[in-house]
Amino acid sequence: MLPILFLTLPFFAIIGLGYGAGRAGFFGAEATAALTRFVFYFALSAMILRFSATLSLGDVLDWSFLAAYVLATLAVYLVAMGVAGLRRRGLAEAAMEAQCAGIGNVGFLGLPLLAMLLGEAAIGFNMMVLAADLIVFSSLLVILVAIARDGRIRPQVLGAIALGLVRNPMIVSLAAGLAWAATGWPVPGPVEGFLVTLGAAATPGALFAIGASLAGRSAERPAVAGWLSFAKLVLHPAACAVTALLLFDVPPYAAAVMIACAALPVAGNVYMLAAHYGIAPQRVSASILVSTAASLATVTAVIALLAPLLP
Repeated sequence: MLPILFLTLPFFAIIGLGYGAGRAGFFGAEATAALTRFVFYFALSAMILRFSATLSLGDVLDWSFLAAYVLATLAVYLVAMGVAGLRRRGLAEAAMEAQCAGIGNVGFLGLPLLAMLLGEAAIGFNMMVLAADLIVFSSLLVILVAIARDGRIRPQVLGAIALGLVRNPMIVSLAAGLAWAATGWPVPGPVEGFLVTLGAAATPGALFAIGASLAGRSAERPAVAGWLSFAKLVLHPAACAVTALLLFDVPPYAAAVMIACAALPVAGNVYMLAAHYGIAPQRVSASILVSTAASLATVTAVIALLAPLLP
C-alpha cells in the first residue's frame, strides 16, 4: 500500500497547497472561481476532446458497465435517503444527502487523477461514470426536489435538465471528439499539440482549485458529514465492486476504474445544487470537506486493493 500512497500523495499535496493558499488569503474566492472556470471549460475539455478523438462510440459505451454503476449508485442513494428519512428529514433534504453519498468528484479529481494512476484508457470509463452522474442522478435530484416543492414535475424542469446537459463542456467535448473519430481522419499535428499542452493544465489546475475551494468550507454537523463521507468513500465503491464483479461480470480493468471512481470524495457540484435550491448547503459543504480530507487514505487503500484487476 505504501507505493500506492507515494503515487497518490503528490495529487493530494497539490490539493493541500490550494487549501493553504485559500486559507492564507493568497488565493481568494474570485481567483478560485476563475481557475475553476478555466479548468472546467478549457483544460479538462481539451483532455477529453483529445482522448475521445481517437475512439469510437463503441469504445466508450458499455451497457453492462453502465448498468452495474447505475444499480450500485442507486442502492447507495436509497440507503442514504432511508437514513435521512429515519432522521425525519423531508424528501428534498433526503435527496440532497443521497447526492452526497452517491456522486463523487469524477470530473475535477477523477479524470486527472485516474488518468495518471491507471493510464489514459481510464478516461473513457471515467466519462461513462460522469455521464451517468449527470444524466441519471443529477436529473433525479432535480425531479425529486420539484416533487417535494410542487407535488409534480413541470415541463420547464425537464427543459432545464436537458439544457444543462447540452451546455456542459465535458459532454460537448466528448461528443465532439467522438464525432471527429467517426470521420476516420487523424487529428492534425498542430491541433494535437494544442490539445496536449492545454490538457496538461487540467491535473494541477483542477487539484489546486479543489483545495482552494475547500478553504472557505467548515465542518458543521460533523456527525451527518461523517456518515455521508462513509457512504461515499466506503459504501459506494463496495456496492460497485459487488455489481461490477459479481452481478454484471464487467471486465477487470473497467471494473477497477468504476470502483476507483466510486471511491472519490463528494463532488463540488453537489454544493452548487444545494446552494441553488437552498437545501442543506452547510451539511453538503461539510461532507465535501470531510470526504476530501479522508479520501487520501481511502482512495489509496481502494487503488491498492484493485491492483490484481489492473494490467
